[in-house]
Amino acid sequence: MRRTTILRTGLSALLLLGSWATASALPASAVEGPARSTETPASTEAPASAELLTAMQRDLGLTRDEAEARLAAEKAASAVERKARSAAGSAYGGSWFDAGSGRLTVAVTRAARADAVRASGAAVRLVRYNARQLDAAMERLDALRAPAGVGSWHVDPKANKVVVNIVASHRDDNDVQAFLSRARQAAPVTVRQTPAAPRTFAAGTVGGDPYYTGNVRCSIGFSVHGGFVTAGHCGSPSAAVYGWDRSYIGNFKGSSFPDNDYAWVNVGSGWWTVPVVLGWGTVPDQLVRGSAEAPVGASVCRSGSTTHWHCGRVLAKNETVNYSQGAVHQMTKTSVCAEPGDSGGSFISGDQAQGVTSGGWGNCGSGGETWHQPVNEILNRYGLRLHTA
Repeated sequence: MRRTTILRTGLSALLLLGSWATASALPASAVEGPARSTETPASTEAPASAELLTAMQRDLGLTRDEAEARLAAEKAASAVERKARSAAGSAYGGSWFDAGSGRLTVAVTRAARADAVRASGAAVRLVRYNARQLDAAMERLDALRAPAGVGSWHVDPKANKVVVNIVASHRDDNDVQAFLSRARQAAPVTVRQTPAAPRTFAAGTVGGDPYYTGNVRCSIGFSVHGGFVTAGHCGSPSAAVYGWDRSYIGNFKGSSFPDNDYAWVNVGSGWWTVPVVLGWGTVPDQLVRGSAEAPVGASVCRSGSTTHWHCGRVLAKNETVNYSQGAVHQMTKTSVCAEPGDSGGSFISGDQAQGVTSGGWGNCGSGGETWHQPVNEILNRYGLRLHTA
C-alpha cells in the first residue's frame, strides 16, 4: 500500500479529483478551444514547503536558497511576460526564463519596441522572425508526414527557429533525411538529436492510487467543477472509470488522441472533487490556486501514481510530438522524468496547474524528457472550470 490508512481516509474524497492518481493512458489528440480563456489568475501567495524545496534540490541540483530564489524569480517572470508581450505587440518573437540571471528575456523583431519591453522588466533580444511567422512555420511542418525517426518539433524562441528533434539512431535514415529536406524548404529549421523516440506512459493494472478504465491504469490530472481532466489516450468517450478501490467514478465525457492528448471525466457516485495534487509523502499535498502558465526555463513538478513526485524545467512549448499512434500538437516539453502508469497525471509549477502528462522517453532511473498537454487548452476545449483553493 503506497499510502497510509489515515491518508486514504482523509483523501478518499479527493481521489475523484484526478489530481492525485496517475495512470497509464492511450494517446489523445488536442483540439483548438474557443477564444474565451479559462485561465485562472496566479495566486498572490506562493508557499514553498520544505519538502518541495527538497524535491527541487534533488531534481534541479539547487541549494535550498537557490530553490527559494528561483521560485520567487519565476513568479515575477510570469507576471512580466504578460506585460512584455503586450508591449512588444506584433514584434513579439517569444520569451524564455533564464535561471542564471533570474530574468525573463523577450525576443522582438523591431528595435523600436525594445525600450517598451525593457520597461516591463524583461531583457530584450532582437531576432529575425516574430511569433506569428514561427507559428506559421510550425503549421507547415505539421502538414508534413514524419517518419518514426523524427521525434518532435517545436518553435524555439531563443534560437528563433523551429527545432526538429531526430532520434539519434535514425539520423542517417533516408526517410528522416527526406523529411529534413522538406522541413528546411518549409521553415527556418535547426536539427537536434534525442536519445530515444517518444512514447505514451501507459501501464497494466497495478496497485496504488490510480484510476482504471478497461485494463488501462492512468493518473488523475486536475479537478474541475464536475470532474477531472487527464490524458486522452487513457480512454474513449463514454468509457467507464473506476477509482483506486475499484468503485465506479464516472465516464469519459470527452477524449481526443492523437492530434491532441486530453480528456475529461465526470465525477459522481459518492466521489467529489478537490483542488489538490498528491505529494506522495515527498512533499505535502499541493493546493491548486490557478493555472497561470510558466515560461520556458521555469521549474515544474509532476505527480504520478508510478513514480510519484519529480521536478525539472520547461524546455519548450507548442511542440509537435510524433508518437507511433500519430502526431500530437501544442505540447509542452519538460526535463521531468516519468514512467508507464504516470499518463494523465498533474504538472504543476508552484501552486499553478500546468498540464496533464502525455508521454516521453527515458525513465526516473536514468533520466529522460516528458511532454504535457497544457491544462488551459483542455479547459477551453470543453468549457470546464478549474477547481481551485
